[in-house]
Amino acid sequence: MTYQLQPISPEQHLDFIASRPSASHLQVPSWGEVKPDWRAESVGWFDGRDRLVGAGLALFRPLPRLRKCLAYLPEGPVIDWTAPDLDRWLAPLPGYLKDRGAFSVRMGPPVVTRRWDAEAVKAAIADPAVRRLRDTEATREEPGARALADRLRGLGWRPSDPDGTEGFAAGQPRYVFQVPLAGRTPQDLQRGFNQQWRRNVKKAEKAGVKVDRGGYADLAAFHELYLETAERDRFLPRPLEYFQRMWTALTTEDPDRMRLYLARHDGELLAAATMLTVGRHVWYSYGASTARRREVQPNNALQWRMMCDAHELGADVYDLRGITDTLDPDNHLLGLLRFKVGTGGQAVEYLGEWDLPLNRVLHKALGLYMSRR
Repeated sequence: MTYQLQPISPEQHLDFIASRPSASHLQVPSWGEVKPDWRAESVGWFDGRDRLVGAGLALFRPLPRLRKCLAYLPEGPVIDWTAPDLDRWLAPLPGYLKDRGAFSVRMGPPVVTRRWDAEAVKAAIADPAVRRLRDTEATREEPGARALADRLRGLGWRPSDPDGTEGFAAGQPRYVFQVPLAGRTPQDLQRGFNQQWRRNVKKAEKAGVKVDRGGYADLAAFHELYLETAERDRFLPRPLEYFQRMWTALTTEDPDRMRLYLARHDGELLAAATMLTVGRHVWYSYGASTARRREVQPNNALQWRMMCDAHELGADVYDLRGITDTLDPDNHLLGLLRFKVGTGGQAVEYLGEWDLPLNRVLHKALGLYMSRR
């Protein structure tokens, strides 16, 4: 017998998420309001006793001029991915989404496959023969992850971006960097920093860098720094309205779901970042900084304050989000990886995102279109 899949209210969805230690911020009901180009629906898995045992946020992106859409469950759904009867959980999903017009389904199982501690990552960066993190020996391989990947393949699912070069460009990072907080004091966290990080935190304190929490009205100042960061680091920035919409949606759902931190020196804003919290998992979401006065180390001060606040919230993990898999010294993203490694945390590989075509012609056509963009 498979589980029954049916729509649930945002209130049911939120209550279910709250009963779990953590779930991705991309799987809370309010995230659908952040993505106006996608239609959002909360769905729930029910057992034979009509008990809600799983939940997910499904986003639907319509195709132009067609009554078909791509269905996407980012970093979800929130189900028991270790269950021996996983087939029963996933069996009703394709039909349910196809009835809602989906021609293809993408999901991101929140399942960790491998971890590399900071020393292993530093050694890989220093080795000129190593070009990608995935090719180095992990500090820890999570049991069951490979078997889960095999089970997904057996059910017709395929990795959406196995080489990190293809896909629908809607995906979430497969590699992230996390700082474990559970069972550690703030002093433990600082002792885990490398020497440069500890020195920079002290230098920022001595220089008088002040880190404060901001509000909705401060998003415009954050966004000015963010645009400067986008030009310097060569990425396409989001508009101010995106962050305003995010703030309104997330903080309406939970006043502490989203925070904004601002680092100033002598009154000048030098760095800013957003922080998201769901259960015992905290994410550094978006960051921005200026090239001015870097010698006072505002970014280290900012991250240290956010880590301390995450610890005070009772978080198990402070998540610095995406890192590059490439260790090419010419890649401009390698500097960001080095910065995150300095926290003494660990690189984490997730199972990645998986696609299930429901209409193979449309699925292939969209894949070709996105690969040529």
